[in-house]
Amino acid sequence: MNTLPAGHLKAADLMSLEAYARARGEFRARVMAHKNLRNISVGPHTTWCFEDRLTVQYQVQEMLRAERIFEAEAIDEELASYNPLIPDGTNLKATLLIEYTDPEERREALTRLKGLEARCWVGVGPERFYAIADEDMERENEEKTSAVHFLRFELSATARAALKSGSPIELGIDHAAYRHTVTPGVPTRQSLAADLA
Repeated sequence: MNTLPAGHLKAADLMSLEAYARARGEFRARVMAHKNLRNISVGPHTTWCFEDRLTVQYQVQEMLRAERIFEAEAIDEELASYNPLIPDGTNLKATLLIEYTDPEERREALTRLKGLEARCWVGVGPERFYAIADEDMERENEEKTSAVHFLRFELSATARAALKSGSPIELGIDHAAYRHTVTPGVPTRQSLAADLA
């Protein structure tokens, strides 16, 4: 039997297409309020969207709805794609978006910011934890980085305990062409601390 890590979604955790159609408005409003705490701008051109079980369930439900997927095998395939985004108790996981509205400026920035995903860090107390980026696939090439990356921040036991007991968290990027740091407020810190075992 194929067992999933604790916290991962199973098909039984999802609403049917019909149930989701009925609950979507209320569920979506709850998820958007939750995501507002977990989507953090680091500098003017990056947003870190910290994922958890609820944000991933929403993405899966929306994908099933959009594609009208109801077969068990297809649902399992979607879950296999999305479950790795759920933190497993020792880490924080985020989708990194590099955002420029002008296509030409974006092209130039993605070239200039090559390697940025590996220079993203989470700080708790004196420790900094650099991102393990794009474990699912390579997202940059010889010339440029991608506008979307998936990041995992593996925290020490000391940092996890400190964050859960109220220590501030810092998020930063120390790429030569993009240096920014932010200290999220208490509600965001509490939401992120809930991801840890």
